[in-house]
Amino acid sequence: MLPLLLLLYYVSTVLATDRTVHLGYASYKGASSSKGVSQWLGMRYAAPPTENLRFAAPQDPPIESGVQAADTHGKLCLGTGDSPRNSATSEDCLFIDVYAPTSATSTSNLPVYFFIQGGGFNFNSNGNYDGSGLVAASGNGIIVVTFNYRVGPYGFLASREIEDAPQASFNNGLKDQRKALEWVQKYIAQFGGDPRHVVLGGDSAGAASIAYHLTAYGGRDDGLFVAAAAESVSFATILNLSESQYQYDNLVKIAGCKDDENTLSCLRSKTATELQTYNRNIPYPGAKNPPLYMWNPVLDGDMIQNYTRASFNNGDFIQVPVIFGDDTNAGTIFTPRGTSTLSQSKTFLHNQFPYLTAEQLERISQLYPNEGPDFPNAGTWWRQVSNAYGDMRYMCPTLWISSALLRYGVKGNWNYRYNVEDPEQMQRGLGVPHTAELSAIWGPANTNGAAPASYQKGELNDWIVPVIQSYWVSFIKTLDPNSLRAKGSPRWDEFMPINAQNDSGSADWSRMLFDTAKTTGMEDVGTAVRTRCQYLNSIGLAIRQ
Repeated sequence: MLPLLLLLYYVSTVLATDRTVHLGYASYKGASSSKGVSQWLGMRYAAPPTENLRFAAPQDPPIESGVQAADTHGKLCLGTGDSPRNSATSEDCLFIDVYAPTSATSTSNLPVYFFIQGGGFNFNSNGNYDGSGLVAASGNGIIVVTFNYRVGPYGFLASREIEDAPQASFNNGLKDQRKALEWVQKYIAQFGGDPRHVVLGGDSAGAASIAYHLTAYGGRDDGLFVAAAAESVSFATILNLSESQYQYDNLVKIAGCKDDENTLSCLRSKTATELQTYNRNIPYPGAKNPPLYMWNPVLDGDMIQNYTRASFNNGDFIQVPVIFGDDTNAGTIFTPRGTSTLSQSKTFLHNQFPYLTAEQLERISQLYPNEGPDFPNAGTWWRQVSNAYGDMRYMCPTLWISSALLRYGVKGNWNYRYNVEDPEQMQRGLGVPHTAELSAIWGPANTNGAAPASYQKGELNDWIVPVIQSYWVSFIKTLDPNSLRAKGSPRWDEFMPINAQNDSGSADWSRMLFDTAKTTGMEDVGTAVRTRCQYLNSIGLAIRQ
């Protein structure tokens, strides 16, 4: 009996001594920091998606002998329109990072925060965030996991050729995410995490990914997570397989594969550098200019069985505690700053949502009149198109999801609006832009230099960092943002009607407003927002959201 006890003692303490984890297929040696947090960077969670595995579902990672150094981030996945010579990216990109308290052992059973980065499904835009700050903010009481997933055509190519090929798959970027979640289920205990307590996090396309995982396979619960915090959820145009064919056909044509008997094999024969040369956006059929993000998840009848709105509307989703929220001015960093006419505004919106009709565009222009303000080096219609686009893609879908969850009686349904103003961003006319809350959630030192100066210690907005981190840490640990919130912080009530009916005959909603230190607290979703969102949500299915 004694040898067994000694063995168990050894297994539980080895992690705390040399930072080496043995995962069966590979052993990785991490490193400790002075903050009491250890990290393992650049571990493989799947096989390199290259050669015959290009355009295929993710496969198990290869077996590696010896102990691998896990002290450097893996390269990010290739982005649409990105230079083939970008040394920070590679087709071999399916790597995962883990941040854990140095004191954790294989028996610690700590909650796990699994973060899905954004990038419009065309880039890895939030790669290599430093999770040690959030671990430290939790009192060294959580595990943080970040990872890369395939984007652009590598992750979302769809066509009849893909459908007919035995070793090809749809929505591989989302399947990469699921593969990483399965990796967490298998191995996170060895880092001190509890596989039964995984909380999803994600911003923008990462938040949209959360919506897809909630509704995946018709809402099938595979036990991969117990809650989710979706920051600035994004609703893009969703195409089916036949509607996506033009993307495949164009790639085949510009890659010089059109006359090949097997065009998919031809695409796979190209080097990543060659394929990246052809990886660029083209307009949707009937649109004037390319959209910002052409490659997106597609309706494949399997993982994605319906439009996101229809899935939530029909109740085909996993019911877990959630946070959904958005920023006040989500559209400003995306829209053409030189927009100077109503026609240009309508054209931009139609480029992003090609199924918008002339009548719908006219109604949108009525709901979003050009009332300024004007900004230097900006067209007079820039803020108008920014407001419309921000609501169409971010704010209104976010509110709509929360309202759908409310209708189905989901317990643990929180919503927020982030409105903490940075002086420099305000001066530029950006307002409170898309995913601004990330600088507070992760801490300004941990987002690769993306945080505004006002979030730094001692500056105007440094107060928001411990406040919002406490809400998020509380949610990660207890599935409730209130349980461990910072002292003096307001209670975050669930998204619910605050009155039975208002003057228009419909119920109002209440959400958390992160504003200034004096005014942060619950707010009513105003009539003007509800009126605009009511229309945009009513056409959501028609425009393929």
